[in-house]
Amino acid sequence: MKRLSLCLLALLAAAGARADEVQVAVAANFTGPMQVIAPLFERDTGHKLALSFGATGKFYAQIANGAPFEVLLAADDETPARLVKDNLAVTGTPFTYAIGTLVLWSAKPGFVDDKGEVLKKAEFKHLALANPKTAPYGSAAIQTMDRLGVTANLRPRFVQGENISQTQQFVSTGAAELGFVAYSQVIKNGKIGSGSGWIVPASHYDPIRQDAVILAKGKDKPGTVALMRYLKGDKARAVIESFGYALPKP
Repeated sequence: MKRLSLCLLALLAAAGARADEVQVAVAANFTGPMQVIAPLFERDTGHKLALSFGATGKFYAQIANGAPFEVLLAADDETPARLVKDNLAVTGTPFTYAIGTLVLWSAKPGFVDDKGEVLKKAEFKHLALANPKTAPYGSAAIQTMDRLGVTANLRPRFVQGENISQTQQFVSTGAAELGFVAYSQVIKNGKIGSGSGWIVPASHYDPIRQDAVILAKGKDKPGTVALMRYLKGDKARAVIESFGYALPKP
């Protein structure tokens, strides 16, 4: 019995030694899904995740300056590709884990119509959007307004968020009457949960293909490989889809 107990302890210790804590940089729009996926991943794999949320552009700068991140879940596909090119990420590891959806949203019920005509009427003082230089959803917002021919007229009313989370906060607190946010931030039970909004047609902006990549500091680490595999699995994909993202073909 004593020998059996010692063997069990040895096995548990070995399993613990193989468990990793993975430092993950997560695009702000993916906060909700990742907060659901993380405990599922930890329970199913034994690995732990240390999550940081923010703007993809800022994460690039931090990684280039030596930040200890091991995986990046970006809000675009350009940043992971650039990291690979700059030898800051592992070749062959980028893949699309989600395709984002842009929404024009107001915390006020009935304020935003289902065709976005509110933008042309311009009967508001402030319009929130994420910084288009660092946040892909901000870039998509500009593309949408360009397509509608309203950018020049609305630019003086812009309230610019550092990332999509701050942008949503501007709208939810009333600092801006409406704003462009990620569908994942306002979806509930398969539709916009509160306030009012227009789900912007995908034809109005370039596809927001969100890629994940293993960074140089996470190379050959079991936890990083396990996370990438998990994001491609049925459990994670079901969560991602429930937050209003389109899914790439497996």
